[in-house]
Formats: sequence, structure tokens, C-alpha cells
Amino acid sequence: MALPTRQHSHARTNSRRSHWKARRLSLGTCPQCEATTQSHNACPKCGYYRGVKVDHTIKEKSEK
Repeated sequence: MALPTRQHSHARTNSRRSHWKARRLSLGTCPQCEATTQSHNACPKCGYYRGVKVDHTIKEKSEK
């Protein structure tokens, strides 16, 4: 197994890793229920995405 003949400096290692950043989530509001949601995902509160109900685990309130 090949090994490097010399050790890289800390500055060289850190400059290579300078792009390993955690990015902030892009958040928006749901047009149906006004809850804060992650962009391009169904709303966790009401289950709608772009005006269509896609989350089938949430039961709709039945009117009696």
C-alpha cells in the first residue's frame, strides 16, 4: 500500500478542507397553513406540496 513520503503541513491540510462547510437550510412558509417548512419538501404540519396533498400519513379532519 502506497504511503506519502513526507507529511503535509497543517496549513496545506486545512486549506484543502476549507470548503467542507455546513450550509444553512433554506426555509420558507407553507401557503396552506403558514408553517415554516424546508424548501422543496412537503409541509410536515399539513402535508401539502405546491398545493397538492402528498403526505398520506396525516388524516384529514372529518366533518360531522
